Amino acid sequence: MSDRGKIVETVEDLTSPVVIPVDAYISEDYARAERDKLWRKVWLQAGRIEDIPEPGDFITFDILDDSLLIVRSGPDTIQAYYNVCPHRGRKLVDIPEGARNARGRRPHFSCAYHGWRFDLEGENIHLLYKEDWQGQLTGGCTNLSKVNVDTWGGWIWINLDPDCEPLRDYLEPAAAMLDPFELQNMRCRWRKWGIFDCNWKVALEAFNETYHVQTTHPEFNKFGEFRGWARAQGKHSNIGYDAPKDMDENQQAKLRVGSGADPRISTAEMQVFTWENANTNTTQTLVDASLRLVDELPEGTPGDQVLKHWLESARRDDEARGVIWPTVDLAHVGKSGTAWQIFPNFQIGHSVNNMLCYSARPLDSNPDKCIFEGAVYQLYPKGEEPETEWEFCKATAEEWCYVLGQDFGNMAAVQQGMKSGGFKGTMPNPYMERSTANLHYNLARYMGSGAPRKLK
Repeated sequence: MSDRGKIVETVEDLTSPVVIPVDAYISEDYARAERDKLWRKVWLQAGRIEDIPEPGDFITFDILDDSLLIVRSGPDTIQAYYNVCPHRGRKLVDIPEGARNARGRRPHFSCAYHGWRFDLEGENIHLLYKEDWQGQLTGGCTNLSKVNVDTWGGWIWINLDPDCEPLRDYLEPAAAMLDPFELQNMRCRWRKWGIFDCNWKVALEAFNETYHVQTTHPEFNKFGEFRGWARAQGKHSNIGYDAPKDMDENQQAKLRVGSGADPRISTAEMQVFTWENANTNTTQTLVDASLRLVDELPEGTPGDQVLKHWLESARRDDEARGVIWPTVDLAHVGKSGTAWQIFPNFQIGHSVNNMLCYSARPLDSNPDKCIFEGAVYQLYPKGEEPETEWEFCKATAEEWCYVLGQDFGNMAAVQQGMKSGGFKGTMPNPYMERSTANLHYNLARYMGSGAPRKLK
């Protein structure tokens, strides 16, 4: 095709315009190949550490044909196994109908088919009529099959590849950039999931750039221009906002001020709108502190001073109730941006006191369906952390929130539009949507196809 050039060979090429073939989004063959080439080769975020606080606590996590059983086997030990009995292949733990996953506590795991039993270390502790196997059954074939498991950021991560690289190596440089934010100390305020009518990549790409904000979320335009950048970071990427002309880069993510607006008022308006219509990216403490700005600061206070006063005031309010924000160097805050895309399917929208995370994964091998998840976290006083469960929600504003509903409105339409004979391939903005190009650049290295090409 005339608009497709050479395959992108280096990550530096992503700074130039590229086109991404549509097969990664709509091809059934590509979707089937993902199981062995991608999902069984990468580290996947599978749950939070606080979901299994006591020995015997477990959760399940499914990715296509593989169901995993993640267990706290001891006070400081987490194990992961294939959720399958080695005898005849029956699942050990069934997922309740309509639930995202199973969760509970057991002293051991028993197969409901023939009663084989396993302890928390995955060893077989009961096997009826073992002698019938004439001495050929050993631990190697009667114990549960282990899966690589590790933790970082408060999350549990699994990898089905026995020869995988260590989690920390896989996560860099994202892990080093996010460590100062102490994400492991945050707890879920809400978490929702649903089955969406689009490919998992389409779902994630609705959030990994700021290019869409002006059009998809027009209500935010009065607060300023939301022009942002995206940077390739090895397998991963991060995004952030360009600094307004009169503001330091390190402050760029926190304050948006429309032309001629009073930053005391616009800050409060944006916080209230975000809290009421997005239910993310802020906290009640931040909202309350913003509403006091007009009383605490004189008219004409410059935007950077408004920002400084607002954040310091909110930090003091939280400290008074036992919530301590980490102190992160301002230069580091600027470099970290506002969100990180962890390859292949997890996004962390981070800050010092709250975060918004998305993930998406395929439903079966249907390229037109995915499981989409969103969770909002924040800091709580010790002992006051809420215990939240995954709530199934349809892809509507009524069941999620107004702002996310705007994003959801694009997803199914994009999936259908990509099948049109008139669509030649995705052409991401090289500056603002580089995260999308980088995702497909790295996908192609696993899949062996679908690499971005230079746009002629």
